Amino acid sequence: MDFPENLKEFHPLIGGLIIFGAAFVLGLIIRNVFLWLVNRFASPETDRVFLKSLKRRMKGTFFLFVPLIFLNIFLDYLEIEDAILEILHKILYILIVTSMTIVTIRFIHVIQDVLFDKYDITTEDNVKARRARTQIIFLRKITIVVLVIIAFAVALLTFDGVRKYGATLLTSAGVAGIIIGFAAQKTIANLLAGFQIAFTQPIKIDDAVVVEGEWGWVEEINLTYVVVRIWDQRRLILPITYFTDNPFQNWTRTSAQILGSVFLYTDYTIDVDDIRNKFNAILNETDLWDRDAKVVQVTDASEKTMTLRFLMTAQNSPTAWDLRCHVREKLIAYIRDKYPESLPRTRAELVKDKTD
Repeated sequence: MDFPENLKEFHPLIGGLIIFGAAFVLGLIIRNVFLWLVNRFASPETDRVFLKSLKRRMKGTFFLFVPLIFLNIFLDYLEIEDAILEILHKILYILIVTSMTIVTIRFIHVIQDVLFDKYDITTEDNVKARRARTQIIFLRKITIVVLVIIAFAVALLTFDGVRKYGATLLTSAGVAGIIIGFAAQKTIANLLAGFQIAFTQPIKIDDAVVVEGEWGWVEEINLTYVVVRIWDQRRLILPITYFTDNPFQNWTRTSAQILGSVFLYTDYTIDVDDIRNKFNAILNETDLWDRDAKVVQVTDASEKTMTLRFLMTAQNSPTAWDLRCHVREKLIAYIRDKYPESLPRTRAELVKDKTD
């Protein structure tokens, strides 16, 4: 008598526990062998991003689908009523689909980690990397949503009612889809806008933007909304359609380099050439300036003051902000100490009345 036939000698509960225990032990063995192989090849001396990410992402995964598959196979060899056996098979099938879906999602994150390592946004000129990361994040989210929907549909197919009335459901789904489409126009529009932004890319991850009068960086691009991190650490949450329906400023769309500006208002008596030399000296003394471009111009003049505009470039938007503050502080101190008489002033002339 072979092994499966011996299982019938046990009480169904005891036989089920034996099968589950053996299958679970087998699953643990496969899991431990997998993690051992990952540990073996992902040593600290190596720089294998894939193996390291696989180890980190799969650390809490028990590969439950392995013992569940074995349990589902050997369940038929137990003396169990057909009705109960059918229910158990359906439960196991749903659990197997769920477990495999979880493992697949974690593996998708592993692929994302590998691609993120290839496209590093910490470099100075990171426009290409930010463009790629934006597409990778969006595709990862879409893939996971589709995968969950497929897994849910596959799980539903285990029920006879779903399969039997599948054609009716599909027909009804067409009518319901039209109704739902009208009811969820904004959600669908956001999803389509997400595809448009992911591939035409008016914005990318870590872009410096000005929206709703606020200046900040694009922190997240989700399926239906965008998170902008304001310079003072606040978060501005906008529907993704905002960036397809409204004008906004993107300071880093084609390059991470930023052209910063500082405006000062002084009296006409100030020596512009001396201020220009001081501005050049301030830039040469700081590492915030990227040594690319600089200019000083008198851009406006009113009845009271003239406007000096100082332009300078920096590697990225955070550096440009610090550079602008640094230059503004130094120039104000220089003008206050050397040209106090050239600070903005209001002139008035007293004319003696000839009739006095």
